[in-house]
Amino acid sequence: MSLVVQQPDCISTWREAVRLVDAEPGHEAHNVLLAVANPSAGAALDDPGVAAVDAFLRVHDKSVRTISNTIFPESLYRRHGAPAFFDRFHDRVLPTVRKGERWSGYYFDRMTHWPGAPGENPLWDIVDRMRDPKVAARNKFELATFDPARDLDRSPYGGQCLSFLSFKLLKGPDRVALTALYRNHYYLEKLLGNLIGLGQLMSFVATETGMELGPLTVLSSHAVIDLPKSSGGGSTTRADLKQLLNTIDGLT
Repeated sequence: MSLVVQQPDCISTWREAVRLVDAEPGHEAHNVLLAVANPSAGAALDDPGVAAVDAFLRVHDKSVRTISNTIFPESLYRRHGAPAFFDRFHDRVLPTVRKGERWSGYYFDRMTHWPGAPGENPLWDIVDRMRDPKVAARNKFELATFDPARDLDRSPYGGQCLSFLSFKLLKGPDRVALTALYRNHYYLEKLLGNLIGLGQLMSFVATETGMELGPLTVLSSHAVIDLPKSSGGGSTTRADLKQLLNTIDGLT
């Protein structure tokens, strides 16, 4: 049976999703549907709940911003604007983070550089088509991040977890909505940063098309309550997780 989480913002969605999946056998679930009414709310690093999760992750060499940046480099966009920040990302940022030719770890790379796509930048093509008055379609704005040519192998680990993005234009007033499909989803290390990054991606599209921000829907086809490890050794414990959740509950 699928689990459904409907919440007003990112941090409350994260908290409820973790609570539900953690209660499942093996602390995992399939086909968890997350509906975030306003993906720009509960998403700032200075939000008390987000800050608590970020502090928790930093103990294990992770951070909320590191995760969100793989989906959308918000600070780069604010500094350089569009479309200039695309070149800055590919010429300056990507070479420093790329670990191999098959997978850099940045979904934004695949969203903005796909050989054979129009202009080889599928994301910018979506923006261009959305703001073209000659384009009548409101549900034909798709982005694939799974690439069979690069991602099909026999390894049980690594590679992309976010597989597909589908943008929709909602009426009254015109709003940008997004549905994202994850093949695998680590809810402690990744989920909050993923929600924030997806919301920033939506805000970018809305800003560049002159529309408003709509809801975010995420389908985790497999979700797990992971216990992140650090490069220096040591892992999160169940007691650490309980303490974090108690902290978040105390902030609401």
